[in-house]
Amino acid sequence: MPRTAPPLARLLACAAVIPAMLVAGCSLDSGSDAKNSDSGGASKSAKPSASPTVAAAKYGKLPQPCETIAKKTVEKLVPKAKSPGGTTGKSADTDARGTCSWNGLDGFQYRWLDVSLQRFDSDPTLGSGESRAKDAYAKQAGRVKSVSDTKGVKGLRTGTAPGVGDEATTVRYDLKKDGDGFKNQTLLVRSANVVITLNYNGAGYETGKTPKAEDLLKDAQGAAKEVVAAVADANTAGGKGGTSDKTDNPSGKASDASGKPAEESGTTGGKADN
Repeated sequence: MPRTAPPLARLLACAAVIPAMLVAGCSLDSGSDAKNSDSGGASKSAKPSASPTVAAAKYGKLPQPCETIAKKTVEKLVPKAKSPGGTTGKSADTDARGTCSWNGLDGFQYRWLDVSLQRFDSDPTLGSGESRAKDAYAKQAGRVKSVSDTKGVKGLRTGTAPGVGDEATTVRYDLKKDGDGFKNQTLLVRSANVVITLNYNGAGYETGKTPKAEDLLKDAQGAAKEVVAAVADANTAGGKGGTSDKTDNPSGKASDASGKPAEESGTTGGKADN
C-alpha cells in the first residue's frame, strides 16, 4: 500500500556571531610623574560593553505532537487509521521539535496526515525566538514550493490561510504514484516562535472517487488551527499541551473561524487541481 507524504527539506539554522567590544578609558591627573604613574591609566579598569539582549521567546515548550489534533478530527480526516493515536517521530529534544503521522484506508479511500513542530529560542547571538522562526518560515516556504520540480507533481498552486497562526502558506498539488492520483495539501504555519508544517493528502484507489482538493484543504486548515491552539495551551498554566479531548474553538488566534478555504494567490507548474 503506498504511503506518501509531500517531500519537504529540513530546516537549517544559521548563526550570526556578534563580537563583544571592550572599551577602556584612562585619565591623567596633573602633578608629579610618580603620581601620574600611580593614578593614571591604571586608575580606571577596562569596562566591557553591556551584553546584547533580545526579547524572551513567547513559547518555551512544545505539546506532544500526537496530541495536537483532536481524536474526533483524526477520525474524520483519517477514517480507520492504522494507529488512531498517531505515530510519534524520534526527537532528541521534544521541547524543540516533534512529529506525528496518521494513515488509513477506508474502503478505497486512502488518507495520510502528518504534523511537525519546531520551536526557536531567543539567543543574544542569533536573535529573538520570533525573528528566528520568521526566517525559518520564509526559507521553508520556499523549499516547500520547490516540490514542483519533483517527478509526477502537477498543478502546483500556492496561497495563504488567513486566521491560521500569525502567518500561513498553503501549497497544493497533484501527485501520480503507482498509477494512483493523490491530492496533496501542505500548510506551513508560524505562531510566534514556533513553525508548524501540516501535510494532508488523499486518493481514491481502484473504483474509489478522487477526493476534492478544496475539501482536503478546508480540513487541513481546521487541523492546523488545532495545532496552533495546542501550542498555546501547552504554555499556559495548567495547560495539557494537547487537544485530544477538545473539539470546539480550535483557532489559535483571534480570527475568523469560518473554515473558509485558504486564499490562493496564483498557479505555477500547471493548471490548478479541482
